[in-house]
Amino acid sequence: MKKFSLIAAVAIATFLTSCGTSEKIVVPLSKTLPSIDDNYTIVWVGKGESYIYKDGKYVRSESNDYSFEVVQRRYGHTWKSIKNMHRIHPDYNGKAGPREHTMYFEIAFSKQGDKIVSKVNSSLGNGTGVSDNEFREQQLQFTADGVSSFAPYNTYRITQHYKYEEGMLLETVELFKLKDGKETPFAKIEEKAQIFRPVKLEQAPTKFE
Repeated sequence: MKKFSLIAAVAIATFLTSCGTSEKIVVPLSKTLPSIDDNYTIVWVGKGESYIYKDGKYVRSESNDYSFEVVQRRYGHTWKSIKNMHRIHPDYNGKAGPREHTMYFEIAFSKQGDKIVSKVNSSLGNGTGVSDNEFREQQLQFTADGVSSFAPYNTYRITQHYKYEEGMLLETVELFKLKDGKETPFAKIEEKAQIFRPVKLEQAPTKFE
């Protein structure tokens, strides 16, 4: 048990370090600030529940849970998203770096036959994806940049279920080792988020009483 705990601690530290503590520029630089006028902007607010793969099944890893916000800007056939994550569990040990970290994703869509395919460029790595034409069911898979060959994973897969009418996004993030076509699971995060869009309020939503 102690041996597994040590291995898990090292593996989780490797995972968190690769995802969040790099000094590289995460969000592309620009002299122009983003607008909501030339794109369809959505804000997603939610939480992620973490799991580690052990003895043939996923087990909870509560100390690595997080809350998050994503600003997703849809420019025609290109989406640009910035995700901010917050690990607030008191048992998070901080050895892998700050509790707060930011990621960037850019997805370029095109049509191939009757499929909508995409190219993914992100601060975590690059890859490809596939979606339906209303972007309700989407899957993205990409390599993990900057991860040691000794790490227990080298690939991410994100499976998204956009439930627009319910104002909800369900997402599974998987981390696994891909070698010679074989996948070896390491960890996953189950995310759930609510949608927010610009709105005009008829009055102040709260007041001091």
